[in-house]
Amino acid sequence: MVTIIDGKDHILGRLSSAVAERIMDGESIVVVNAQDILVTGNRDNTFADYKNRVDRGQIRKGPYYPRRADLLFKRTVRGMIPFKKSSGREAFRRIHAYVGVPREFQDQDMERIENAMRLNTGKYTTLGAVSGFLGSKVR
Repeated sequence: MVTIIDGKDHILGRLSSAVAERIMDGESIVVVNAQDILVTGNRDNTFADYKNRVDRGQIRKGPYYPRRADLLFKRTVRGMIPFKKSSGREAFRRIHAYVGVPREFQDQDMERIENAMRLNTGKYTTLGAVSGFLGSKVR
């Protein structure tokens, strides 16, 4: 059984930690609308942090840092699991993230994680805006 989570208006860190716990327990998770996940904090600082991560890598050696919103979310989840161990690698294979909602998931019920929902704060930006700033063509 696959659990489908709608990422709209969820906070990135809280959603990622909830998803990381569940995939480590053996659950398969699909996250849709990854471009609408919120990153809290000052917009300029957020853009500078992600730009620094992308620029840190070298073309041939890495580290390779993604630019698309769905891959940015997966990279955040990857940092919360023991990715260098076999259990973490197997868990990472159980998560899928999409920009928008694919056709096969449009008619299905989508779950929302209540403790990861948006707070009443004015300082946030979306992963779609971050990926657009980094130069992603997928929005």
